[in-house]
Amino acid sequence: MGNSLACFSPITRTSNKAAAAAAVESNPPPPPAKEILPPWLSPSAALRKSRKLLYSPSSKKSYSSKEEEHHLVYDDSYIKQQAQIASMLYQHHLMQSNGGDLLLNLDRSVSSKNPTGGPKKLSRRSRSLSSSTASLSSLHLPNQDVITRSDDCKHFVLVHGGGFGAWCWYKIIALLKESNFEVDALDLSGSGSNFCDTNSITSLSQFAAPLTQFLANLDKGKKVILVGHDIGGACISYAMEMFPSKVSMAIFVAATMLTNDQSALDVFSQQSCLSDINQRAQKFVYANGKNHQPTAIDFDKSLLEDFLFNRTPSKDIALASVSMRPVPFGPVTEKLSLSAAKYGSISRFYVKTDDDFALPRPLQESMIQSSPPQQVFEIRGSDHSPFLSKPQSLHRILTEISNLPHR
Repeated sequence: MGNSLACFSPITRTSNKAAAAAAVESNPPPPPAKEILPPWLSPSAALRKSRKLLYSPSSKKSYSSKEEEHHLVYDDSYIKQQAQIASMLYQHHLMQSNGGDLLLNLDRSVSSKNPTGGPKKLSRRSRSLSSSTASLSSLHLPNQDVITRSDDCKHFVLVHGGGFGAWCWYKIIALLKESNFEVDALDLSGSGSNFCDTNSITSLSQFAAPLTQFLANLDKGKKVILVGHDIGGACISYAMEMFPSKVSMAIFVAATMLTNDQSALDVFSQQSCLSDINQRAQKFVYANGKNHQPTAIDFDKSLLEDFLFNRTPSKDIALASVSMRPVPFGPVTEKLSLSAAKYGSISRFYVKTDDDFALPRPLQESMIQSSPPQQVFEIRGSDHSPFLSKPQSLHRILTEISNLPHR
């Protein structure tokens, strides 16, 4: 490792032209040591801007390019930085075999690599490598540009809407994990891989039990960001009232953001805002007979694309068509009890979807006006399922919100 830094040794100044020439003649420069550092860490490549030529104060002699190379003096801070980088690179190379990811992460982290701040294009291989840096969490490089987040803004908990399941978040899960967030997507009772009988779920506490159990089991002092979609908005509101100390912020994505003593059914009952497709795509299930209130709401699979996925890729519509389950009716009718001291103490954000037939834009705006959140975002060209139709846009918004100040 010492030989690789030999080229950093400074040349002693001389004030006499003849002495300088004699020194060069009697002590010819040694052949350059073979570099073992990657080219982008080498002093002979992209970082030449950190070095300078020192000429004799009494002479204006111009050196040839070969002579000039050996009359370079490097800044102490630059030498120290390169030594640290080389040492870290060597140690991590010994400790792990996945050198490709290490070089990629160093390449992205060293801010002095591109001092002009201009954009850099990554190679095809670099773009294809995983961006996960968990194995390098303790590696710190000088002058490294780091976006810091408080611990309570690093963990997202994704709560699906009626009929959906944790499966619907698969694109967002991948994007958030690539951005170094911790992510959990839950199946509510009777949804996704939770095989509770939908017709037996009569209350919001039953429906949201997987979420409240998750929050109850969080480590002491741990906080998460709740993200709710559709009726999942009512579920995260219920959880915010129960566990305000465990929620750092709440994000409603085309979701029911209710006020105190309001139910999701109160919102959906605003018939003037609902389209014909909204009413035809849903049908009631009467497990206890038609003399009793419905036990669930099911979907007409032939109308799913027009109703929920009008901007969604066909492969995701196919996934949804075999994964959607009925929505328990009881939780939809339950009025929430929300207090300013608990629910109201948590920062809320709303994400609107502008081409949404299930929860039309007027309904979304009505909820926003009734209970204004801290900030409102909008995804243009999105249907009711932006996690499938506009995942990149939703990911950017979630990341941006995580960095915003909150209560």
